[in-house]
Amino acid sequence: MRFDEVVARLEPLPEPLPPPLDALMPVRTDGGSWRLPGAQGVPAGRPAAVLVLVYPDETGEARVVLIERPTHDGRHHSGEVSFPGGKAEPGDADAVATALREATEEVGLDPDVAGVRVAGVLDGLWIPVSDFAVTPVVATAPRRPVLTASPAEVVRIVEPPLSTFLPGAPLATVERTIGGWPIRYGHYEVDGLSVWGATARILSQLGAVIARAGIAGDDAGR
Repeated sequence: MRFDEVVARLEPLPEPLPPPLDALMPVRTDGGSWRLPGAQGVPAGRPAAVLVLVYPDETGEARVVLIERPTHDGRHHSGEVSFPGGKAEPGDADAVATALREATEEVGLDPDVAGVRVAGVLDGLWIPVSDFAVTPVVATAPRRPVLTASPAEVVRIVEPPLSTFLPGAPLATVERTIGGWPIRYGHYEVDGLSVWGATARILSQLGAVIARAGIAGDDAGR
């Protein structure tokens, strides 16, 4: 999908926002229930934000920045694929400031040099395992930013095409045991990595926003 088309569809973000895919929400296969990562809504939790940054590659195709986190025993989100982001600090003015600061720390993003422009925020998510109330901040950059992974926080930077997450894009289903519970969830496969949970749901909502905006634009032109 062309970057200039994505930018046009993100300005402004629609109200209300389309929901993320239900297939991406983990469910217990034994019929039980539990509080799962990626639960919609933001209850009282530790404020956090992630940066959903979209930019064009050399051919003009829209891409999004993800990171693979290091594997550490006992740490929340160890080894997972996520957006640059993290908890709010006292000096952060708002969620946008948190997301940009974290992206600077984790992937070396210079928002001013990159020409980052914030489009808005997607639905908040509560992450029970870490008790973070996460605000996804959507932004664009007119060119590929210079990015450098922080060795302590990022194994590698992953930059998949945004089309990977549009409605109808392929999903794989996983069944595994987490915390002693058998669960099943849908996920995206990106560069040999599994993108699941809250990150996948944010991406699917972004894809739904872009797709809906395209439909609305087509209808308006008739």
